[in-house]
Amino acid sequence: MTATVTVPARFCGPPDSGNGGYTSGLIAGAAPWDAVTVTLRVPPPLDVAMTVEPGETVRVRHGEVLVAEATEAAPDAFAAPVEPGDPALAGPYPGLAHHPFPTCFTCGPRSATGLHLAPGRLPDGRTIATWRVPAEVGAPTMWAALDCPGGWVNDLEQNPRLLGRLTGQVRHIPQPGENCLVMGRLDGLSGRKAAVTTTLYGENGRVLAQAQAVWISIAR
Repeated sequence: MTATVTVPARFCGPPDSGNGGYTSGLIAGAAPWDAVTVTLRVPPPLDVAMTVEPGETVRVRHGEVLVAEATEAAPDAFAAPVEPGDPALAGPYPGLAHHPFPTCFTCGPRSATGLHLAPGRLPDGRTIATWRVPAEVGAPTMWAALDCPGGWVNDLEQNPRLLGRLTGQVRHIPQPGENCLVMGRLDGLSGRKAAVTTTLYGENGRVLAQAQAVWISIAR
């Protein structure tokens, strides 16, 4: 039987396509590796079964359209973790006033069933978001939590970007109700691309998951 993955509509990023982090986590779960790099080729469709083609590169298609590719992450894929910070020192979450995708599953203030992460910026430019783990949590949810705090390190409210590539590794699944911390850091800019690192910490301070990402400005 052919393997498929489906992104339900509630896990959107933009209103008509899948949340990049959640979608990447679903695809990573269909791959045989511990740490995975997922490259999104087109906006992931919602509520449709996408075919998973196994191999050294896992390819995900909707009909003839290549939606995403996944490969095993290199051993040195992850930069140093983003050091934890103090949420009390962060500025307000800019997405409350100006959000390019207000129904985003991860950080959208108008998402009915989302994670409602609200990344504020620390004085040194890092982002920080507290996250109370929901009752239903799994690896795709962790990937979603690692997603948007990275996007907000670079003025997402003024310069909308979409996730292009996410390399992630989930080490531990937190307990429902656990109070976690998600940190984001800008590592570099190159043309329309922003390279970022995100780190998810558990209540006891241990690293639960980590990610490297490339965000791409939306052409206007």
